[in-house]
Amino acid sequence: MTTFRPEPADQAPPPDSVHPRDSSSQAPTSVSRLNETIHGFVQRWGAVWVEGELTSWNVRGGAVYGRMKDAGADATLSFRLWSNVRARLPDDLEVGDRVIACVKADYYARGGDFTFTVSQMRRAGLGDQLERLERLRVQLRAEGLFDPARKKRLPFLPHCIGLITGERSDAEKDVHRGAELRWPQVRLRTVYAAVQGDRCVPETLAALASLDADPDVDVIIIARGGGDPQALLGFSDERLLRAVAAASTPVVSAIGHENDRPLLDDVADLRASTPTDAAKRVVPDVGEQRALVAQLRSRLATRLTTRVAHDIAALEQLRTRPVLRDPDQLLQPRAQDVWLLTARGRDTVDRAMDVQSRRVAELRATLRALSPGATLARGYAIAHLADGVILRDADQAPAGTPLTVTLARGSVRATARGEVAESGPEATGTKL
Repeated sequence: MTTFRPEPADQAPPPDSVHPRDSSSQAPTSVSRLNETIHGFVQRWGAVWVEGELTSWNVRGGAVYGRMKDAGADATLSFRLWSNVRARLPDDLEVGDRVIACVKADYYARGGDFTFTVSQMRRAGLGDQLERLERLRVQLRAEGLFDPARKKRLPFLPHCIGLITGERSDAEKDVHRGAELRWPQVRLRTVYAAVQGDRCVPETLAALASLDADPDVDVIIIARGGGDPQALLGFSDERLLRAVAAASTPVVSAIGHENDRPLLDDVADLRASTPTDAAKRVVPDVGEQRALVAQLRSRLATRLTTRVAHDIAALEQLRTRPVLRDPDQLLQPRAQDVWLLTARGRDTVDRAMDVQSRRVAELRATLRALSPGATLARGYAIAHLADGVILRDADQAPAGTPLTVTLARGSVRATARGEVAESGPEATGTKL
């Protein structure tokens, strides 16, 4: 017999099995369960934009650990910024700067540490400008300036490239080096312009107009080596954007800035990530083109050889057929048939001709028998009045009537002299 012993009523369940909201002094939850619950709750929070002043900025292993606070208040928060995000930020950020950051809360269940992870950060003061740029972006998109269908195709091999960049800048060197390495014969016409500040837009507009009016320039590159959003505002100016859209020459934007990129990248016919990338995308590589030509020539030779060999084999196969090997063999049996058909046709025609000849002779004899000429040949004559009426009765020709007498051969004129009476019952009279 098995004996069941009930557990004591005051025995508590394991702490890991108790949810924090169901915990009590008799049934407490565990630290790990509490931290995991907090972590799951925090993970459901979305990212938020926050503005504050940097009070700490420590770089450790490529990442940044810092703090920021409100001006004139004691509220602070800790943040962490990974190396890939830091690479996109201005290099001159430092303690004391007022910034705007996109942060997402994070809670480490193992250590119970609460912090914020930064995905974007920029200096404060750009809010109004960014809002204006966003409105301009919406307007230009509605007008179709961002439409891929209106973008011009770049030439395959530009003979002359127009370059707008800062004087003695790294961007100029990168474009020249990249283009000349890929195609040594390429020519570049460089027009210098300020790439930031108040002079940026008017000088860039003047350079663009100059290069666009040059018939030798096949494509224009506007290059700059990146920078913070404040420095790139000139490349989002509406005047410059509309001038680029109206240019007859294809324009390549090579500002070299990934985050908060200027509107020029959207309006230009092609966007390059860096000045070096612009050179690669505008100028073909001579080595690659030579290899491509060699490959195409090899493929063409192979196809021609295969086609010729195939046609030769087909021709040889046709030549081996009996009809082409001895053409007379096909004609000889047909020659006898043609001869027989010809002879049969000739006999048929001859018989038909004989029958018709006899028929014609019979008709000719009948016609001669019925012809007045035969009667005239026996000595008879036909008398006609002056109006051509044949004289059938002597009363038709009183004395003095002119007549025409038709004989077997020819005719004579006569005049009726009166009626001549003959004895006998069948006597007739003529007026000759």
